[in-house]
Amino acid sequence: MLTKMTIELTFEIITLLFFVAMLAGFIDAIAGGGGLLTIPALMWAGLPPTLALATNKLQACGGSFFASVYFVRKGLVRLADLKLSIASAFIGAALGTIAVQMLDSALLEVALPFLILAIGGYFLFSKKISEDDKHQLLSPSLFAFTAALAIGFYDGFFGPGTGSFFALAFVSLAGFGLAKATAHAKVLNFSTNIASLFFFAIGGKVLWGLGAVMLLGQAIGATLGSRLVVSKGTKIIKPLVVLMSIVMSAKLLLAQYI
Repeated sequence: MLTKMTIELTFEIITLLFFVAMLAGFIDAIAGGGGLLTIPALMWAGLPPTLALATNKLQACGGSFFASVYFVRKGLVRLADLKLSIASAFIGAALGTIAVQMLDSALLEVALPFLILAIGGYFLFSKKISEDDKHQLLSPSLFAFTAALAIGFYDGFFGPGTGSFFALAFVSLAGFGLAKATAHAKVLNFSTNIASLFFFAIGGKVLWGLGAVMLLGQAIGATLGSRLVVSKGTKIIKPLVVLMSIVMSAKLLLAQYI
């Protein structure tokens, strides 16, 4: 059994969480939204919200790391070109994690479902979404200091749909094709996950044993999902992003009004 405070997790529950993490890693590598599976599963297992969020960040680091490594190896991402955005996303997430402890997130909770639905609509209806790079609106430096920093702050402050926000920014502002945008989004998401995990760890909120087991599941799922991004591209990314946008929005709305 893994124990912390009054929490007891049986072998069966830990095994189930491993497979939930594997499925979440697969979905996350393609479209984001894996936290919709892992956070409720962790809370169902008996973890209080703060421990669930912190432990989720640990296992999410595994998925985003292995997906990022795969994308870099396949040549979809050049880290040298992305280092400023990686740093900006990290700083943004650190600031967001600090801010969430001092500010009321109620307004964001109300607006978020509609923002995520808008992302799904953009991916569904925009004719700009393709495998080909388009004209970029922002230089890499300006992208880092605006989109990467802002979305990083959002991930530290709240979190759901961060991968979709990063992918949308790369498509609409950096002019990337969809597979390339998804790959770059995962690298920045790894940066924000690490930042949030660091601050959760300082507060002693992470269940390390359980998180390590789920991290392994995330790594397996993320590697499989990453391969589909490279081989299938837009054919699989677009419908899954739209589906996850609808599911995320519905879940957030239900949590608010029911």
